[in-house]
Formats: sequence, C-alpha cells, structure tokens
Amino acid sequence: MSSDYDNKLLREAIMNIRAKDFSLARRYLERALDIADDRETLTWANYWMSQISDDPLEKRKYLEEAVANDPTHPEARKALAIMNGQLKPEEIVDPNALPVQPTETQGAKADRFTCPKCGGRMVFDGDGRTLLCEHCARNQPLDRSAPQFEQDFVLAMATGKGHRAPVAVKTFNCQGCGAQFILPPLEISCVCAYCGSAHVVIATKELVEPDSIIPMAFNQRQAATLLVEWVEKQKITPEGKVQAPRGMYLPVWTFDMMGIVPWNGVIERRDQNEPISGEKNVSYDDLAVPGASKLADLLPKIMPGFDTSSAAAYDPRYLAGWPAEVYDLLMSDASLEARQQAAQRVRHEIQSDMRNVSDLSYSTSNLSILSFKLVLIPLWVTTYPLGGRDFRVIINGQTGAVYGETNKQGLKGWLEELLGS
Repeated sequence: MSSDYDNKLLREAIMNIRAKDFSLARRYLERALDIADDRETLTWANYWMSQISDDPLEKRKYLEEAVANDPTHPEARKALAIMNGQLKPEEIVDPNALPVQPTETQGAKADRFTCPKCGGRMVFDGDGRTLLCEHCARNQPLDRSAPQFEQDFVLAMATGKGHRAPVAVKTFNCQGCGAQFILPPLEISCVCAYCGSAHVVIATKELVEPDSIIPMAFNQRQAATLLVEWVEKQKITPEGKVQAPRGMYLPVWTFDMMGIVPWNGVIERRDQNEPISGEKNVSYDDLAVPGASKLADLLPKIMPGFDTSSAAAYDPRYLAGWPAEVYDLLMSDASLEARQQAAQRVRHEIQSDMRNVSDLSYSTSNLSILSFKLVLIPLWVTTYPLGGRDFRVIINGQTGAVYGETNKQGLKGWLEELLGS
C-alpha cells in the first residue's frame, strides 16, 4: 500500500538543501530512496542526491538513475548534459529574458553547384538521388548515407535555440502572394511555387537550419500525370487553363514525445455507473507540425503519407533549382501544437481501449518532448479554376499521393460559414 511518508522525507530534504544543511538532507534522501513506493519520488530523490554530492562518479550515478526512472525529467537531463559536455552552464538562458536578436544584416554563405565538366549550373533532379547539369546533362550522385540527427528538446529550450533562429540565409519575398522562400544557392530570383510570380525581393533572415530533408522523388512531368489522373478520377472539368504543378519544399517540425498519462472515467456495469481509472503509457514518434502557414490547412491531409524516418541528412545541394519555403512558426510554438496533437491522440486511444468509458478526464502534464527536428518535405502545388474560383491541389513529392479541394468541399465550407458552424 502506498504511503506519503516517502514524500514527506523528500520535502524535508529539499527544505534542508535550501537551508544549506546538506548532511541532514542526505539522511532524509537516503531514507526516502529506501522506502519510496512510486517512480516520481525515486526520480526526485535521486536528482536531489546528485545536487548535494561532491563526488563526480556519485553525482553521475544519481543523475543516470533519475533519468532511468523518468527519461523526460528536464532537470536531470540538463544536469547530465552538463556533465557530458553537451551543455555549458553559461549557455542556459532565462526564457523570460531571452537575448535580443541582432538587427544588422549578416552575410549569407552559399555553396557553388557548378558542373565540373562544363561549368554549367547543376540542379537537383527529381529522382531523389542526383545533381544534373542543365547544359551537358552530366549526373553527380548525392551521398545519402549521412545519418539524420534529432535535437534534444530540453537542451534546445535551455539554451534558447528553440526561441531564436541562429543561421543567416538569403530569402526572397514574392510580391505576388507574399510567400517567403529560401533562395537557392547563387540565384538572385526565383519563380514563386504558389502563384508563379517571378518578381522577388532579396533579404537576409536568420533561420534554424533544417536537420533533414526528404528528397523530391519525381519530376514535373510525372507530377502532371498524377494531377491529370486525379482530375479524371474526381470527374472534374476545369473551366480554364490548369497550371503545371510547381515543385517546392515545405518546412515541418517533428517531435518525439513520451510519458505516462493518468486517466479517470465512468463505466457502466450491471446497470450501475462505476468509477474507473488507469494509466496510459505513451510514446509518439515524429508528431508533425507545419512550419509555414500557407498550406497548413491542407498539409494534414497528406502528411501521414510522408515517411520522415527515411529522410536524408540536410544537404543544401538538394535545394539546387528548388524553392524551399521559410518557416514562420518557431520551434517553441510548434511544440505546443504537438502537445495538443498528443492530447487528442491520447483521448482517442483511451476511448478505443475502454470503449464503454464516459466522463473521461486525463492529465498530460507528465507527457514530455524528448527530441525534435526540422524536416523539409517535397510537394507539388497547383490550382484549377472551377465555378468562378481556384481550388488548390497538392501532391506528395515522396509518394505521389494527391489531395485537392473540390467544389463539394467549397460548398460545405460556404454553408458552414453562412450558418456560423
């Protein structure tokens, strides 16, 4: 049977630590570790033991034990990262007093992608594997063996990396629709992937460099074929010219989360409502949040089709000849949306496990983000005219899956707006 005595010992230990009486605090903590009957008390007791220990080996032992009990424990993970040399104490920032962003323009570094044979410009071919010279058609395969890395969420937030963007890159703003893209290396203008406008304004902006990229798997001709097949399947007759699909990369934040979610509810048994409770062990990999707002409403329709685990390590050569939209959602804000996704998924899973449960309530306070990465995903975008308006179509550049708005969806949206629902 669980008891609160171990928690009382822990509280007494913390009070003595704050009073600088470390000898008495150690005795309380040792006793708490002996009788602790829950994981949370064990985790905190080990963490506080690490804080009053002068022996580096003993300090590491207690920190590792704390992380073993709770892999999401932020204080223990930060302390262990400092011991491992992954984090410097002076890098830790106060999230309520973040460093001021520099306002001066910074030079942007660009790689030169020229053909070693004729000196012509090389662009990334839509086969997911090679750079292709536009002049002599020479092929240069790209090495995809480099592993992609996910970044530790706690360390990123502790150092402010999740709050501010550290890398200066050149971008362009479309004067036609306002979209903003990363400028491909050595190019001074680019056709907008959304509206086709070639009028651009060059600027320098600080951004978090992508961690990985899913290379474009097919070219524009193949994308156009997929579009035609989809239009025919939907029995759509466009009322005007349909622009050829335009390829681009879209930024997406992905998050790995885990934790234990306690829940309570009511279940009907023998014509009586009985209270019921439990815990749900949660482990989610690559919860995706669009980093740019332009297609954020459509992207969830095809995002599940992307295999982000197979993404390649980011290499700027993949962007040669392809625009990549700039993210406008910071990682710290995207993490909040990821938590909302996780909360919705938890509810669905609990209801699936306990089909007759009602009055369900649960807490996601112990659900923590372990790591994150910024991934560039490939898309083809276009529109088709029908009924006096343009309907958007997006094509998954990895799998070829197509999703497009239809007139039926537009009518439904119009009715919902009219009825205020």
